[in-house]
Amino acid sequence: MSRTERFHQRIHETANRAAEDCVAFEPPVSPPDEERATEILREGVGPAVSLYVEAKTGGLNVYFPPEEYRALEASVNDWLGLYAACYGVDMEPDVTLRVAAELLVDTHNISDVAQILTGVPERA
Repeated sequence: MSRTERFHQRIHETANRAAEDCVAFEPPVSPPDEERATEILREGVGPAVSLYVEAKTGGLNVYFPPEEYRALEASVNDWLGLYAACYGVDMEPDVTLRVAAELLVDTHNISDVAQILTGVPERA
């Protein structure tokens, strides 16, 4: 299996996990549930954005066909929606992978990335 095929396989695995997480998600009874929000970032958003960064940096520049790109981008947006829901915010983020990746490279912190992209939690 080529490097590109391995990345595509990882993208589809990521997309499947995001879909499963969305189906299984129950909003917290009394938000915020910061621990759960952090888990979503650590287990979902972070690895998905990092996969894109890994594929596009270090001279790899792996090509993502539209189907794979959309699947990975949708996964990030799905998880960001779940993250926001952990704070009692109902939203459907529409974030591009490139923007999320650039923020991760700049901040080195997925929590900061999520806060910037969603505005959740609000900063004083």
